[in-house]
Amino acid sequence: VPRNRLAVKPAAITFEEAAAVSMAAHTALQGLRDAGRISAGQRVLIYGASGGIGTFAVQLAKSFGTEVTGVCSTRNLELVKSLGADYVIDYTREDFTRTDRPYDLILDIVGNRTFRDLRRALTPHGTLVVVGGIATRRGGLLGPAAQVFRAKLTNSFVSQHLTTVSWKPNSDDLRFLADLMEEKQVTPVIDRTYEFSEIPEAIRYVETARAQGKVAITL
Repeated sequence: VPRNRLAVKPAAITFEEAAAVSMAAHTALQGLRDAGRISAGQRVLIYGASGGIGTFAVQLAKSFGTEVTGVCSTRNLELVKSLGADYVIDYTREDFTRTDRPYDLILDIVGNRTFRDLRRALTPHGTLVVVGGIATRRGGLLGPAAQVFRAKLTNSFVSQHLTTVSWKPNSDDLRFLADLMEEKQVTPVIDRTYEFSEIPEAIRYVETARAQGKVAITL
């Protein structure tokens, strides 16, 4: 592993929790801070708040001093509340894109709503960040490239800012996340752990798309 991708594991977390951090927490951080330019006092919505990236995103958004709304299914409402979300929306019962309290920043981790739908939930100068490589169900054959193209094209005609984010591993961000975990501001959410011999079963569970947070392998 290159030296510029290393950080010391916080003593406050287990090895399984540490293994869950890198891609998911990195993506959440870079999506909110770098692509989304998050700032204190904003209203932030996390679409897909109970998954691997989403559970980190809710906690990180709170650490930046924002009002956080998490969108998830009925079974995950209590989990998202426990992570610090100020509000939670059950997408099976309510359309979060039709709101009278628009958001300054939306992080879309799911990718099954159109830009038009998501823009409707933004303030006139709000920002939409789509997670590249994850939220690409509408991308067709072009996959993530289609989302990037749509965002750039739409940006030319609207006052809102639409962008994408993909994981860029680096030690500075890992150390930043490690400090937050030491301070108990961020805690990795592990749904289940499996033994090394159970990796096929673990993969099958991940493929159900019902995991809360991350799935880890214990060595």
